[in-house]
Amino acid sequence: MKLTTIWIAYIFSLIPNILFASGSETSSVSFPIWTTVFFIILLLSIAVMPIINSEWWGNNYKYVSICLAIPAALIVIFKDFSLILHTIMEYISFIILLGSLFVISGGIVIRISGRGKPLLNSIILLIGATLASFIGTTGASMVLIRPLIKINRWRNHVSHIFIFFIFLVCNIGGVLTPLGDPPLFLGFLKGVPFTWTFKLFPFWIVVVCILICIFYAMDMYFVKKEHIEKITSPKKIEGAKRLEVRGKVNFLLLGAVLGAFFLPNIVRELVMVATAIISIYFTPVVLREENGFTYHPIIEVAVLFIGIFITMIPALKILELNGNKLGVDTPWKFFWVTGVLSSFLDNAPTYLVFMSTAKSLAVLNKITIGLVAGVPETFLRAISVGAVFMGANTYVGNGPNFMVKAICEENDISMPSFFKYMAWSGIFLIPIFIIITFIFF
Repeated sequence: MKLTTIWIAYIFSLIPNILFASGSETSSVSFPIWTTVFFIILLLSIAVMPIINSEWWGNNYKYVSICLAIPAALIVIFKDFSLILHTIMEYISFIILLGSLFVISGGIVIRISGRGKPLLNSIILLIGATLASFIGTTGASMVLIRPLIKINRWRNHVSHIFIFFIFLVCNIGGVLTPLGDPPLFLGFLKGVPFTWTFKLFPFWIVVVCILICIFYAMDMYFVKKEHIEKITSPKKIEGAKRLEVRGKVNFLLLGAVLGAFFLPNIVRELVMVATAIISIYFTPVVLREENGFTYHPIIEVAVLFIGIFITMIPALKILELNGNKLGVDTPWKFFWVTGVLSSFLDNAPTYLVFMSTAKSLAVLNKITIGLVAGVPETFLRAISVGAVFMGANTYVGNGPNFMVKAICEENDISMPSFFKYMAWSGIFLIPIFIIITFIFF
């Protein structure tokens, strides 16, 4: 345990100078299209290899990620060394944020005496979709995923529960404040008022309500299947509280991580590192054991995302230099282009690219009314919703997606493959996104 703690402290001690990429501060160097091949191969590997040979992938994903990252990094270094340095600092900040939230939430034990049935599961999803905007999608996901797993252990058919959890808690729920999702926090740093995102509440309430209703109906169907198969529910423990929370000190530490968002750069990361170390030493080991806490999920995310961050540099730079040539000039186009690209690329820099595009469009068309941080409000609304909502379309669309998948699989819950997950998002999310396009854009 001490060696693991020292290792984590060492990783966290690699403090970057920035929290997230700003996009505008990197060079305008161009890359040929072929340089995106490493990113495409990595995405296809993540999607296909677990299907072809899951055991091989489980043992070798780290080598695939690193081996694809190295040639991509060399190409970037040859073009502009500052780009790779900027990306590495961005990546370290990303992992510090996810890692601190993962460690802290792992010390929170939530005991619910009820069994995982449609109403209770729906309530938890709704609570998570609300909390996501105030403690971040990662924070809400890590706090609620384990109790949701526990109350549904008596069931066989549970994959759909955690797919909708990724939809609602890991992504869509985080649209109401800059604390909810990294793109919105970047917008706040670029001058978008902190309370402006509350204007996105109509989008939030429509999509959350539709998804909760769909989930409730689906969970009712699967619960009936459990009854048909005569699976018995565990008995309630006499005298047990309906809700019990242990490790409450970690809620204060979560608050410290969120408060760190408003601190200067280096101090911000130091606070996150400190909170994680405090959580490790002051949370009773039995609580982490009760949660089945291990470091495997965050290690898997860290290894895969270093490859993703580096190999996607050329793709992001190509997008940055050609974003204004895509013919994106109406709110619905900004919504869909930002959203689709955020499904596969990092949604934070994608948000910034199209925020910049929208700002240039306003200058070109001499728009001076209805601007927010220099961006027409209708465009900013579309960019914000697209970047946050469509991060749910794939496992790589947002960091918490992969973490939830890894935690579920660590608890012997079968999760769909990359493409099967996209089939779920295509069936349930895309039609809803089409609906809100007609309603709001």
